[in-house]
Amino acid sequence: MFLRSRRRAARARAEAASTVQGAAGAGESRDLRPGGIAEAAVVMEGATKLYDGSVGVREISLVVPPATILGIIGPSGAGKTTTIRLLTGALEPDAGRIRVLGQAPTRFRRGTRERIGYMPQSFTLYPDLTASENVDFVASLFGMLFFERRRRGAEVLRLVELYDARKRRAADLSGGMQRRLELACALVHDPTLLFLDEPTAGIDPLLRGRVWEELHRLRDNGRTLLITTQYVTEAEECDAVALIADGRLLAIGTPDELRRMAIGGDVIEVETTGTFDGSPLASNDAVRQIRQTGPRSFLAIVDDAGTATPIIVDAVADAGGEVGVAREARPTFDEVFAELVERDRDGAGSAVNEARPA
Repeated sequence: MFLRSRRRAARARAEAASTVQGAAGAGESRDLRPGGIAEAAVVMEGATKLYDGSVGVREISLVVPPATILGIIGPSGAGKTTTIRLLTGALEPDAGRIRVLGQAPTRFRRGTRERIGYMPQSFTLYPDLTASENVDFVASLFGMLFFERRRRGAEVLRLVELYDARKRRAADLSGGMQRRLELACALVHDPTLLFLDEPTAGIDPLLRGRVWEELHRLRDNGRTLLITTQYVTEAEECDAVALIADGRLLAIGTPDELRRMAIGGDVIEVETTGTFDGSPLASNDAVRQIRQTGPRSFLAIVDDAGTATPIIVDAVADAGGEVGVAREARPTFDEVFAELVERDRDGAGSAVNEARPA
């Protein structure tokens, strides 16, 4: 059974910033490490899928290394599910090239399929079977023996907090419980690669946190996970994030990289003890932009907050002001996503499409 050491997994995550690459609209996918694409869990190169002449996804390119959580984030109808269906072989691309675990998804061998777990967006299990029977049935499809199925089935049902409901028919479970049952079935055979389409939809926030703890544990044990979500805040849980809208890959990178792409650098929030106009500080070499937010507050966009903060404090003092508070501000991912989508729709986002090395 596939299992990497924690040391190797940690190294893979540290390299995610330079190995998870995207080139939206360019039809080109590159990996900065020698041999990286050959070793990647997932490769998409200019993948395009059309539906009756309309575009489902257009020229999506990315490379996902092993032991990485890639979050695919976007609004409903953005193309997230189409992307997952292309990667699982449920759809064939009309253009471009896709490799998953080294094979074309539409030509997976049985051994490759057994290394993959998939949680679809809609409920697809057997409504007349109990929760336990559904999990056991899925485990049997992957050749798991009786006692191992029982042990692992109980384990995943406890994980998603369905063990007490294990004897209830799937049809009698609530929508949120059905989502949790789908997740248990996707995890039961301990796959190498997991595709999870909206796994936390309809799940309460407390359980959502526990689900992410389990996903992090799987990543730490060497698993690769591609997870779609409409909860933009879940981007923080991922090693890398792909932002998709209107079937196009707008941006891809680590959460911190995407913040810098959207804002233009690090953000320092400054509050002064008296009225102060921060606009003259824009001429300082350490400052890229000043945004006045109030008579006694402004935001400074800088290359590096740690280096620039004392410089800005001194510059305010030199200008006759006094800083009360100066701290690094972290824009929310709702703000980051909105900024990148708006920039793309204004035609200014064409350059924001490729993750840069850390």
